[in-house]
Amino acid sequence: MVAAQFWSAYVPCSSQHLDSVQLALEQIDLIRRLVNKHPQNMVLVTTAEGIERAHKEGRLASLIGVEGGHAVGTSLAVLRMLYELGARYLTLTHTCNTPWADCSTADEPGQVPQVGGLSNFGRSIVLEMNRLGMMVDLSHVSVPTMLDAMGVSKAPVIFSHSSAHALCNSSRNVPDHALQLLAESGGIVMVSFYPHFISCGEKSTLADVAAHINHVRKVAGIDHVGIGAGYDGINLTPTGLEDVSKYPELFAELLANGWSEGDIQKLAGLNLIRVFKAVEQNFAYSISLKRITNELQINVYALYLKPKKR
Repeated sequence: MVAAQFWSAYVPCSSQHLDSVQLALEQIDLIRRLVNKHPQNMVLVTTAEGIERAHKEGRLASLIGVEGGHAVGTSLAVLRMLYELGARYLTLTHTCNTPWADCSTADEPGQVPQVGGLSNFGRSIVLEMNRLGMMVDLSHVSVPTMLDAMGVSKAPVIFSHSSAHALCNSSRNVPDHALQLLAESGGIVMVSFYPHFISCGEKSTLADVAAHINHVRKVAGIDHVGIGAGYDGINLTPTGLEDVSKYPELFAELLANGWSEGDIQKLAGLNLIRVFKAVEQNFAYSISLKRITNELQINVYALYLKPKKR
């Protein structure tokens, strides 16, 4: 009963400064070939409206996300080309710093930040993603990078697969002050199911995941929480949430603890669609503003070039 899926074009940190761009292209090629091979059941989607249309058609809306900012090779041109190929979010870092952003391991004891958040080029990456209409994903980044990105971004941001730091103090999770800032900017935390981010150990349960979802809801609000399980990207799963067929069990647990059906709909996808639409609207606004500016320039030039009456 899954209606939409982000396929992650994951690029390992070992490829940074080597062949990370090529690997990202190969991952996107693989995702597109997979989707094209199963047109009866899957469809490549690049817009929020496309998710809704695919749902009505009964096909799996397949979206592309690029995981690891090193995949752009410190190039805005590469970022733009990844967008043209269908990527609709970029995770700013993976488990390694880029030359322009610190990852979550920089927050661990004994580690020294390389950048201290986002560099000026990192801010340019975020603003270019805003301009393109590409979601800024802050899973895997350090807390200073989170705060910098939310401060710079003109559109809501996402955490594609992170959980609550207050319940598990992994550097991969989101602290409460960042959750509060996220709510103010309209973003979303999609809760990961990885036991190391849920219970800070190798074992966790469905109830533990529900506790993280409830905590994000308590701090940020019902409009700012989603599902970011990370299936297949994780080698351990919580008891009771072994695969996607268990999603209804999680929703039943929440319903039994005071959630409404409307709340569940937001968690299950409507919150992400709202953020996606807001990112697209920011893009549309940028295009509109550019058009108005160009028209003003044309009018000024026309006025300047108009010959004087003699």
